[in-house]
Amino acid sequence: MMGVWQPMTNLRDYVSQNPPWVTFFLCLLSLAVSFTCLSSYTFTNTLPNPDTATDWNRLLSSLSQFQLCVKANASSSEPVSPVPSPLMDRDTSVDSTGTPSVTSLRLKVPLTVTTTSNSGPLKDLCLHTTMRAKQLNLGGDELVNLTLELSGNDIYSCLTISAPKHVLPMSLLPPKCPATEKNISPIHVEASNPAPTASQTCYSLRSKNDRTLTVMLTEEERNVAVRHVLEFSVCLLGVCVILCVAACLTQSAIRRYNRNGLDLQNEPLMDS
Repeated sequence: MMGVWQPMTNLRDYVSQNPPWVTFFLCLLSLAVSFTCLSSYTFTNTLPNPDTATDWNRLLSSLSQFQLCVKANASSSEPVSPVPSPLMDRDTSVDSTGTPSVTSLRLKVPLTVTTTSNSGPLKDLCLHTTMRAKQLNLGGDELVNLTLELSGNDIYSCLTISAPKHVLPMSLLPPKCPATEKNISPIHVEASNPAPTASQTCYSLRSKNDRTLTVMLTEEERNVAVRHVLEFSVCLLGVCVILCVAACLTQSAIRRYNRNGLDLQNEPLMDS
C-alpha cells in the first residue's frame, strides 16, 4: 500500500525526535533575524567608521586620563618651550636625514581643566608638557608637544599640539582656536598617572565627546555594509528553509515501521 506524504506530520515527528537539530535550526534562525535587524539599524543610522584607528575624541579621552602636575623641583627660571604661533597648520620641511615633518595645530577642543589646589576659578592659564605618542594611543615613541590655554571658558580650551604629521589624526579637525593678544607665561608640567604627592599642584583634564569629531561611515560605505549583512542573512534563511524541507520529506522511523508491519499483515497467504 502506497503511503501518503504528510509534511506537517513528518515535521512534527522530526522535531520531537531530533532535539539537537532543532536547537541548531533555532540558532541559525535567531542569527538570521539578528543580522536582518542589524542591517536595518545600519541603514537608518550614522555609525562610526571602525577602520579609523584614532580620532580627536579618542585623543582627548586618552589625554584626560593623565594629571598634569607641576614638577616639584621646577623653578621659575626653568626654560620652557615657547608656545607655537597661532597658525592652524604649520609643516616643517623634511631634512636631509629623512626626519618626518612636524605639524603644529592650534585648535579649540572640548576639554576642561580643574586643579587640586584651592586657587579659585582657572583663568588665563597656560600649561605646557611633552608626551610620547604611545601615551596618547597615537603611535610609538614620537614626541608630542602639548600646550593648553584657558581663557575663562568652562567648556572649551585652546590646544596647541606639535608632532610628526603621520601621528596626528588629520581627517576631522576641531575648529581653529581664535588668536589672542594675551601673553601668558606657560607652566611646565608633566603627565602623571599615579597619585601625585600632596605638595604638588596638579591639573585634571576632562574631555567631552563631540560627534562632529568622530569619523563616520559614508553613505556608500554604509550601503556596502548593509548589502553584505543582508546577503549573509539571506544565506542563513536559505539554510533554514532547506532544513525545514528536509524535515518534511523525512518519514518518522516509528511510522515507517508501523506501515511496513501493516503491509505484511495485509499480504494474502499463498497456497502451497
